[in-house]
Amino acid sequence: MVPFDFTYHRPSSIEEAVRLFERLHKQGKTPLYYGGGTEIITLSRLNLTFADAVIDIKHIPECGVLRIEQNELTLGAALSLTSIEKANPFPLLTKAASEVADRTARNQITLGGNVCGQIFYRETVLPLLLADCHVVIAGKEGLKQRSIHEVFQQRMRLEHGEFLVQVKIDLSYVSLPHAHTKRRKQGKIGYPLVTVAAIKKDERLRVAFSGVCPFPFRSKAVEEQLNARHLPIETRISRALQYLPKPILNDTEGSVEYRLFVLMNALSDILIALEEG
Repeated sequence: MVPFDFTYHRPSSIEEAVRLFERLHKQGKTPLYYGGGTEIITLSRLNLTFADAVIDIKHIPECGVLRIEQNELTLGAALSLTSIEKANPFPLLTKAASEVADRTARNQITLGGNVCGQIFYRETVLPLLLADCHVVIAGKEGLKQRSIHEVFQQRMRLEHGEFLVQVKIDLSYVSLPHAHTKRRKQGKIGYPLVTVAAIKKDERLRVAFSGVCPFPFRSKAVEEQLNARHLPIETRISRALQYLPKPILNDTEGSVEYRLFVLMNALSDILIALEEG
């Protein structure tokens, strides 16, 4: 059970959702936008989040689209991870989504909820970073479209009252050679010890990470070392690790040393897969 009372609101348009948020905030309430609700339930039980009003965006048409037009794939933020798996419009995103939690949870977890969530793994953002996607954000000043690199810096940097509406991906990225690996401490549904996603574009690798640091990231400096193909793979990986952002996670999933050991092996598999096969 959620340990607090809240009012439930179901707007049918972007404008109504934004107005609701502003009105509830002026009434002294703490509103939250709501997609699948899994994170709200999980974190509220740990007293890590609170809301006395939730605004369900699933019934806003723009938040539920999945379409391809004019060489662009558009994904609504309220799409469940399961629906993305079934449609499979972007295989690397499908793979990342299919590795989040278990099937029952993925039926509820939404793309926007995973990307914008407080739980820092946010694994579905990795393919989006690699594909240089754009995001559509709604707020009191209307809609704006931004590069994901502008608004996702360790986490989504949304202003007060804003919410993610859509993700837009250039179709040239969806069929590129790709690889994805997720290493867990144990089992098949736990949080990642290390997750690595990669694509090969113009004969160069792009690589993004989750579980290594307390935030997902893509690093051009790391990529530069991994793409130094005149060097042996082991040397490239060793050099790349020197450019990882800090801190490296040290928690119940694994120590710093163990994480780096697992990461080295994961990167080796990724490089071999994309360069040799």
